[in-house]
Amino acid sequence: MPGLDTAPPLSRRRGPRLFRRVPEVPPLPRPRCRAIGLLGGSFNPPHAGHLYLSRQALKRLGLDEVWWLVSPQNPLKPRAGMAPFAERLADARAFATDPRIRVSDLEMRFGTTYTADTLARLARRPGQRFVWLIGADNLAQLPLWRHWRDIFALAPIAIFDRTPHSRSAASGHAAAVFGHARLPEREAQQLKDRPTPAWVYLHMPPHPASSTAIRAGRQDAANRETAP
Repeated sequence: MPGLDTAPPLSRRRGPRLFRRVPEVPPLPRPRCRAIGLLGGSFNPPHAGHLYLSRQALKRLGLDEVWWLVSPQNPLKPRAGMAPFAERLADARAFATDPRIRVSDLEMRFGTTYTADTLARLARRPGQRFVWLIGADNLAQLPLWRHWRDIFALAPIAIFDRTPHSRSAASGHAAAVFGHARLPEREAQQLKDRPTPAWVYLHMPPHPASSTAIRAGRQDAANRETAP
């Protein structure tokens, strides 16, 4: 009778697996929102200063685009001397030669007159992150605007230095109320990704162009042509 020592050796082969391990798949990255600067105004007429500020915003804030929002009628500006909306829109489109700058009639299509209402409509758009662009003169008078506190809640804000309004803007009521939300200028590239309220003040060399001066020059030329 054979002994236990003569039994066949146990197999080292593994038995059948009851399930197959599914390889872990990393989650798909969330699509990045396009960062868009909004420069609103009458553009009566558009000029090189608008291009200068827009290009500064693209570079210093890391934006993908800047939209010029041509206002049908600024509530704080008189209608006298205001060119028709269609003319201002066409002039702005002809002037905005940079492909990263888009001229828009959104406010006319929205039927909005006030910045807070326009931003509220735009904030609903998926895949886009808007940064509101203004000059220091507008920051100084911002408390006169309708629902101006809501503007800080609806979009990050970039304020561009504009002599001689720098001191009055930086020490004004709006800057004081939202002083806690101000970013250092060196962190301007982070503004587009910050939760609101958030704003930054950007210093830059002044640009001499002015819509008011251009209109005055046109009027002077017209007067000379009609003079006897």
